[in-house]
This record gives sequence, structure tokens and C-alpha cells, in this order.
Amino acid sequence: MVFSLDESLSDSRATHIRELTVRDDGSIGADRVFATCRSGTFDTIRSDAGGRLWAAAMGGGVHCYDPDGTLLGRLLVPDVVANIRFGGPKRNRLFLAADTALYSVVLA
Repeated sequence: MVFSLDESLSDSRATHIRELTVRDDGSIGADRVFATCRSGTFDTIRSDAGGRLWAAAMGGGVHCYDPDGTLLGRLLVPDVVANIRFGGPKRNRLFLAADTALYSVVLA
């Protein structure tokens, strides 16, 4: 699960990511399908400083989504990526843990 900048909650489930509204009292409200994976299933999801959502798509690289759910692009990786995390001094380096390697990409 990951919180977006507007404090809604995203949860990956199999072939889609659901976005859930968190009410002021902490309870969960309405939900919707935020994104659907057409190349396998989602695993880890992370949010960056710009509010974009990044999702490890098992067998489909890493997908990047605009806060409105629009697919902005994919990072294609020759391995299955199961875990992603932001790091580095500016938190703009994306680390990808894959089947046979650890990758890192510096993002603008």
C-alpha cells in the first residue's frame, strides 16, 4: 500500500491497482480501479515527490502513472522486477530488484 500526495491510498491486487479514499476519521471510503496491468501482475507500488505512482509489473517492467491514472510510460527491464524503491540524496534514483540483477535509474 502507498499513500499519494492527496493522502488517498493505493493498493495493488493481482492485475490492477485500486485507489481508496481515506476519510478524516481514518476509515476507508470509496474506491476505484486506478490502473490495470496488461503484462502480468503488479507487485510493489511507490509514489514519487511529483505524485506519480510507480508500479513493478511482474514481467512488464516498471509502469509510471500520472495521479489521474494515465499511464505515462514504462521502463522495460530484461528481468522480472518484483520490488522498487526510491533513494539517493535527492530521492530521484529508482532502484529495481529483479530476478537476476539490481538496477538503478536516475530520474529527472
